[in-house]
Amino acid sequence: MTPAARLSAAIEILSTIDAQRVPAANALKEWGTSHRFAGSGDRAAIAGLVFDVLRRRSSSSYLMDADTSRARLLGMLKLERGLDVNAIAALCTGERFAPEALSADERAALTSRSLSGAPAHVAGDYPEWLDPHLTQVFGDERMEEATAMASRAPLDLRVNTLRAKREKALASIAHLGAKPTPWSPLGIRIELGADARNPGIHAEEIFIKGGVEVQDEGSQLAALLTDAKPGEQVIDMCAGAGGKTLALAAMMQGKGRLIATDRDKRQLAPIHERLSRAGVHNADVRTPKGPDDTLADIKASADLVVIDAPCTGTGTWRRNPDAKWRMRPGALEVRIKDQIEVLDRAALLVKPGGRVAYITCSVLPQENTEQVKAFVARHPEYKVLPPAKTVAVLGEWAADFGKATLQSSEGLLMTPRRTGTDGFFAAILTRG
Repeated sequence: MTPAARLSAAIEILSTIDAQRVPAANALKEWGTSHRFAGSGDRAAIAGLVFDVLRRRSSSSYLMDADTSRARLLGMLKLERGLDVNAIAALCTGERFAPEALSADERAALTSRSLSGAPAHVAGDYPEWLDPHLTQVFGDERMEEATAMASRAPLDLRVNTLRAKREKALASIAHLGAKPTPWSPLGIRIELGADARNPGIHAEEIFIKGGVEVQDEGSQLAALLTDAKPGEQVIDMCAGAGGKTLALAAMMQGKGRLIATDRDKRQLAPIHERLSRAGVHNADVRTPKGPDDTLADIKASADLVVIDAPCTGTGTWRRNPDAKWRMRPGALEVRIKDQIEVLDRAALLVKPGGRVAYITCSVLPQENTEQVKAFVARHPEYKVLPPAKTVAVLGEWAADFGKATLQSSEGLLMTPRRTGTDGFFAAILTRG
């Protein structure tokens, strides 16, 4: 397919998303099924266009002074891809499979309009109802923070120290442009261009042998901040597919007791195969069965309880750009209730001197600092470990990383703008 034909396909898919109110991934899959002539490179490029439009939906519509699939795509080409009006016009000729030629109004918008004077939620590309919440945490910098959350994320990998060392892993996938991550001593980063396909990391020998796992650097750092140690009893209460469980297991060096569970047993489905590939032998996966509490035998004996809490996922917008436009206030309310429930359960599992690690992939204060404040008020036997002490586990990276994060008396926040990671909040709560 020509670049112009890819633009036409992206406009078609965006129209389907609007008309049928379906997730972008579903619309892209349906289009690919019905257009089998499109090769993998074409599909990747079209997906890149669609997701970039979703990332810049509000700002592109504002720039073009029109809220259509075509207008959003044209605006995105200028704002996100950096194309000028002549480059865009060269793609929109109306010839075979190409979008129609630019109108006079479209040319004028691409030439003379800008985001100057646009409201923060428009320029930052997020739902207007979230503006007070982002203002609460970021203040006048909310637009810049949100803009960074709209950029495409790199592919990050975590080296599994039970199977490999980072130097070996880097060498094995050097052909993919792999480099060390800035903060995590276990991280590897592969930068991705606008039209790039995700590299087939699952087919690489180092992955097949369990040497690396796909995990954002922010998630790696959140796991490291828990300071899980060999010989401890550690509970991963919201284990899901096992990303942080695997990281905790490596930190424990196969020594001690690691229990992984999740309220939604469907989320646990991939964890067994992942643990096997990673060489983890000290993990006990507890799948919920009926109304019985899977952790009923743990009586204030855990050294560490990790809560990778169910949340709105606002910190992962750059990976799931359509999710922010489908998010509603009711979803936040539900997640807050879920977080209170899991925090109160965790409080009873930790022994005196133990700790709870509360982690979210959200930037919203209601899910982060406010939850921690409320937890300590309900459970005065717990205190928040100061962020300066929390980051100390990172050793030589601690000081610079601490300065990069947004810190409060309740914990620390990573963001794409500040740390180059997904948005993650982490708080360590110690039981007296």
